[in-house]
Amino acid sequence: MTQIHDLPAHRLAAMVRSREVSPPEIAEHYLRRIDQYDHRYGAYITVASEMALEQARYAEKRLMGDTPDTLPPLLGVPVPVKDLDPVAGIRFTQGSAVHRDTVAPVDSDLVARLRGAGTVMVGKTNTPEFGSSCYTENDVAAPSRNPWDTRLSPGGSSGGAAAAVAAGLAPVAQGSDGGGSIRIPAGVCGLFGLKPTRGRVSGAPFKPDLVGLSTAGPLTRDVRDAALLLDVMAFSRPGDYYTAPPPAPGETFTDHVDREPGRLRIGAYATTGSAGIPVHPEVLRAHEGAVRLLAELGHDVEEVPEPGDAHFGGTFTDDFQVIWAAMASASPVPPDREAELGPLNRWLRERARSTPVPAYIAACARLQRGVRSLVAATEPYDAVLTPTLALPPVPVGHFSGGGPEEEFRRMTGFTPFTSVYNVSGQPSVNVPLHWSADGLPIGSMLTGRMGGEGTLLALSAQLEQARPWFHRVPPGWNG
Repeated sequence: MTQIHDLPAHRLAAMVRSREVSPPEIAEHYLRRIDQYDHRYGAYITVASEMALEQARYAEKRLMGDTPDTLPPLLGVPVPVKDLDPVAGIRFTQGSAVHRDTVAPVDSDLVARLRGAGTVMVGKTNTPEFGSSCYTENDVAAPSRNPWDTRLSPGGSSGGAAAAVAAGLAPVAQGSDGGGSIRIPAGVCGLFGLKPTRGRVSGAPFKPDLVGLSTAGPLTRDVRDAALLLDVMAFSRPGDYYTAPPPAPGETFTDHVDREPGRLRIGAYATTGSAGIPVHPEVLRAHEGAVRLLAELGHDVEEVPEPGDAHFGGTFTDDFQVIWAAMASASPVPPDREAELGPLNRWLRERARSTPVPAYIAACARLQRGVRSLVAATEPYDAVLTPTLALPPVPVGHFSGGGPEEEFRRMTGFTPFTSVYNVSGQPSVNVPLHWSADGLPIGSMLTGRMGGEGTLLALSAQLEQARPWFHRVPPGWNG
């Protein structure tokens, strides 16, 4: 028998409009599942039961009083928010003991857009401290765990969001991605995850754009839900440093899901160049399978060089670490509370303080030169295919224990493919096309041209139709 958590968000929205199910029924169903099962997964830092039920009751009143054409697109659909975005009246920890008891006084503009779309805010999902790591373990909540095998990590930094969706504790979730933080957890949790083009989703009014590494985006179980959520999340504000090319007038991202992508030219690589990071055989099998599937669908797939020495002169990893440390230092922490930070963030912030401004500027300049070269070289391709990660899912605790420098080295060895497209700003998705012999998800990553989310969505929808994954659910899906 089909239950509420078996349905995609777009189907739930349609059922609310047709009054087949009420928003309170949906909210109560998910809150009950969170209460019953989240002790296994650590998906949520804070559960907002009262707010969710209040919003659901209000959605039901709107349903009875408004005309169908004035109803918002996601009326009554639960969408949890990663605990790096403030939601007024709800605890806002940012995954840090420093903010364990902080309550947000106002919404971010993104959260306000989700409210305006009629969503129900069931809670704040788990995140590592300030989103600084590719796994979700912190000092304010239990570690997030992968629903496919709870001994394993769901990745990060949107690990709580991915765990919630993969475990059926939310139909979709908002995440953010500064070095792979949507695509990484999507890859190891068997989800579709989309990092939009730089400037597509504003961080206003609180998050500075700086070098533009990070952006919000959706984590979902199918492509249509991601497009629908992106239509809601996409906005800009005066003063944003970056803005993305808008869709054509009258066009939505969801429109692309129903369009054939046509015959595309796709570049592909699965090596890490001078970084010398080994890629697991199971990951290579997944990549080869994705190449074959794209060719079978009629696309022209050709091998291209990885964006290493040819574009970045072999300095990408070092320069990215300089920028990442600077980003970690941007989170305000009272000087007398620095000692409460986790080891990784203490190390990153100290590294940022000890980096001279000219060295930071030089790293930014080298990265920009590399991006100019990379974008020019990949311009002939409609998309570029790579593995999402170099390894299959790893155990909880895999990254910690050897000190922060070793931790960063292990994170780099896990995620060598994702961060270059945060630096370039191109849209990038994880597509869950492969499961290992042990039944674990292995993701494939597709990256498009700037502003090319529509092409990625059309291509991903074609892949989803050719090799469906929505029916794949983890062992504990129904209890």
